[in-house]
Amino acid sequence: MFLGARGARLSRQSAWLVIQSAAAAAGLEAHVSPHTFRHSFATHLLEGGADVRVVQELLGHASVATTQIYTMVTADMLRDVYQTAHPRARR
Repeated sequence: MFLGARGARLSRQSAWLVIQSAAAAAGLEAHVSPHTFRHSFATHLLEGGADVRVVQELLGHASVATTQIYTMVTADMLRDVYQTAHPRARR
């Protein structure tokens, strides 16, 4: 999907270096890795209503249980939003 300077497939090490360089140029102090993008990608898809099986396929997970780890993040977020926004939520 991504090509390097010579037109060949970008290696995982090259992808890591590109991400580290971009994070440094942006002045980010937090650790950023390719996995950070992968996790964000899956979380945003699930928050947007994507089916967990579709996300499983996109991430290449053999088991849906591995993908369901990302649904816990969205369930936590949903609970937090409910607690802060719903008028009958216990605070």
